[in-house]
Amino acid sequence: MVAAPRSGSGKTAVTLGLLRALRQRGLTVQPYKCGPDYIDPAFHEAACGRQSYNLDSWAMRKEMVLSLLIAAEGSDFILMEALMALFDGVASAGQWGDGASADIAALTGLPVVLVMDIAGQSQTAAAAARGFAGFRADVEIAGVILNRVASPRHERLARAGFEQIGMRVYGAIPRKEAIALPERHLGLVQAGEFGGLPACLDALAGLAEAHLDIEELLQLRPHWPFPRGKAAGSLNPPGQRIALAQDTAFSFAYPHLLRSWRQAGAEILPFSPLADEGPDQSADAVWLPGGYPELHAGTLASKANFLAGIRSFAARAPVHGECGGYMVLGGWPHRRERRAARHARASAPGDELRGPKAAFGISQGATLDR
Repeated sequence: MVAAPRSGSGKTAVTLGLLRALRQRGLTVQPYKCGPDYIDPAFHEAACGRQSYNLDSWAMRKEMVLSLLIAAEGSDFILMEALMALFDGVASAGQWGDGASADIAALTGLPVVLVMDIAGQSQTAAAAARGFAGFRADVEIAGVILNRVASPRHERLARAGFEQIGMRVYGAIPRKEAIALPERHLGLVQAGEFGGLPACLDALAGLAEAHLDIEELLQLRPHWPFPRGKAAGSLNPPGQRIALAQDTAFSFAYPHLLRSWRQAGAEILPFSPLADEGPDQSADAVWLPGGYPELHAGTLASKANFLAGIRSFAARAPVHGECGGYMVLGGWPHRRERRAARHARASAPGDELRGPKAAFGISQGATLDR
């Protein structure tokens, strides 16, 4: 598992570089993403050619997590990317954990490699890593990758600290060679929108080959038998025929969810709101997934056929709005879009974000019967 002491340390770039480098070496790598992240798994798939699945101890039953680990069968290597910082979760337990990536590391026995941004420090980074190593007895910190290294002298000083505590350093990435992935609010630009993605992935692979000890990383193995689940952790579909919004505004659909629906015999009926397509009125349910509809607020507001189709369907059958899809059913997340988008509302639950986000994490709500 590639993890970090905090967000922004470089774990996504390191993960993508390793995935691409291993694929270029002819290895089959199974990627995973801890937590409810839609965007990173698409980058994982682009890097290594295999579908990446989300694993979450707070939202998923353990049986579901175990069933998704079956995807690793037949692969040469498993590479998981942690969510945010390694031990960060929520205050209250969910299905079987608090949502921290450390829960997944403990379940699978996968060793953790910390990506540490050491800008502004040297030996002190080792003290922080030592604290991580002793925080949970069931989580193995195998070593670290140093990021944003300023100079050879900086690297020597940092390595001296890790030698003192007996912790492995699997590589050091110079600050001047850092490769930035394009971002927008709430995360990276989606993989499908990034025209320069293949070249960027190749550059990250070159960075990994030049500065990481890949041969040593390939020797890492789970410190207890990797769990093998059964293909029984499926999710029941909301109907036999599901109308699913799919375009650049609505692209955040979890791969394991669609796979579970299809395995249960459900039929997926895609439609594009941006193309002014409404849902198939013969469907049993409509699913509006997340995405970035706020970037297309004015366009969606003008799609009369789509909006009329949603209202007509909602009068007789369920419409599920998730994340951005829910915002389309109600309000819009930015006041600057309100005027353009106010007529696009299919209902009015009154959700609205005012200004920049105040916090980022898992929240739990309850439905109210009226």
